[in-house]
Parts: sequence; structure tokens; C-alpha cells
Amino acid sequence: MSLLDVDGIDVFYGPIQALRGVSLRVEEGEKVALVGANGAGKTTTLRAISGLLAPTAGTIRLGGAKIDGLPAFEVVKHGIAHLPEGRELFSSLPVVENLKLGYWAKRKEKAGLQRQLDRVMDHFPRLRERATQAAGTLSGGEQQMLGVARALMSSPKLLIVDELSLGLAPIVVAQLFDILEEVNREGTSVLLVEQFVHLALQHTARAYVLQKGEVVMAGSSADLVADPTLVASYLGETGAPAAPGEESAASVPAAAGAGAAGGGPGGGAKGRGRASGLRGRGRAAGSTSGSRPPSSGRH
Repeated sequence: MSLLDVDGIDVFYGPIQALRGVSLRVEEGEKVALVGANGAGKTTTLRAISGLLAPTAGTIRLGGAKIDGLPAFEVVKHGIAHLPEGRELFSSLPVVENLKLGYWAKRKEKAGLQRQLDRVMDHFPRLRERATQAAGTLSGGEQQMLGVARALMSSPKLLIVDELSLGLAPIVVAQLFDILEEVNREGTSVLLVEQFVHLALQHTARAYVLQKGEVVMAGSSADLVADPTLVASYLGETGAPAAPGEESAASVPAAAGAGAAGGGPGGGAKGRGRASGLRGRGRAAGSTSGSRPPSSGRH
């Protein structure tokens, strides 16, 4: 039995269908990436898993327990913590109070609060130094550290992270990914959405590719990163990635594993529905989607 099992969920924003039959799984102790172009449905998928959106069809189970339809605070109690895009900190509150709010679902376990604060701050010594400083006065990197730390305060079984690198310098991004590695080694599973595709694939075991609200490809991250032309056919991107913080679009490495890929989405990917170890379906980016309504905005 998988830790997280998402089975055929549909999600709507009013009359617009944002997700169509999305299915994915995350095993205990696993790191999984969810990648796709802007508007593909990545953030919507995470919000559905964490209880911020209610699917109109399909099921979401954590450790076998059905959690779709539960309010977000109940989902946290089941063992999911969500670091949203933009962090959503309480900027006027001190660092330590932001962390304590991450413990809210476990507030009845008063004896464990200080122990969890110490454990989390061991991952982020800089936050210990700034414990009494207002969150809004921290640097961007420190705020992202605080966002991750607050999510870890509930001792989640599954940590879902939306755009870890957004707006941060490369050295800070590297530090944050190292911390995610540590957290994962301690037993917390990770589901990651990341604008820089090469980073997501380098730091996960498996990946799902979303296009227009549907999973169009799934397989090992190593197989995906070794065939950037195939990924580009769904993400609509080619070329080497800029350093984190230099651009906002997802990037695909020009040389990884099997070497550099030539051409754009039409250069060799046409007619290829599968690669070694990958499962693919649907149409490449830029094709029509029949009578189904497109996703609106960035999800």
C-alpha cells in the first residue's frame, strides 16, 4: 500500500476543469516530482491533496485512509504538510511564533513542542539565531527556510513543496535541497513541484508530467532527465537551464545523462509515446485538447 494514493481526481474552478483524472502515488520514504509547464495543474494538484480544494471525482488516500473532502487542518492531522508557493508566512510575527503555528495541529501535545522546535532548528541554525526577529524582515532565503521549518513542525509523513527555488539565489537553493535530502533520510516522504525541472529530477526518484490538467507521462526521474527531448515535447522547452533565480519558466538541461539533445519539441519527439522506463500518454504541448476546456491561469 502506498503512503499517498491519488486516484483519478477531477478539480474545477467554477465551470473550468483544471484537473482531469489525475492519478499518482508516493511510497513511504520516497521523493517524487510533479513537473509541467505553467498552467498544467501542478499547484492545483497539491492544493487538492492538502485539502485546500475539493475534488469533484476520484479519491485521495493517505496510508489507506480516505482524506479527499476533509478540511485542510484535518489533512494536517493525518500527516501531510504543505509548503505553498510564496511561503505565506505571518510577516509581523517572530520566527519562533511562526514555527509554533506549524505545531497547531499537535497543540495538545504540549510536552513535545520544545522538542520539535529544537529538532527543526537543528536543520536551520540560522532560524535559531533569528528566533525573535519578525519573519517579514528575513531575507528571501531565510523566509523559505522558515516556510520549510514551519511545515516540518507537525512531523509530517508527507511534505509537499511548491516551488522551493522561486526567486532565490543558486547557493540558497542548493542549501534548501540539501535540507530536503536530510528530512527525507529521516523518513519523511516528499512530493515536489519545482520550476527548474533539472533540479526536480536530480533530487527525486520518480516523476509525473502534467499537461493541461492530465498526467501525460510517468517514470523514473533518471530516465526523464536522460532524455530531455522527450520532456521538452510536453513542457515546450529546450536549451540549458539558467541558474535558479534568473528566469521563472521551468528548464530542461541541454546535457544530462545521455548527452545534449538537438532540436525543439518537433525535433525527434514526434511519434514517440514511450522511452525506457517511462509511461506516456496524451499529446505534446501545443496540440489541441478536443472539446475539453483548457485550464485557466497558473495552477
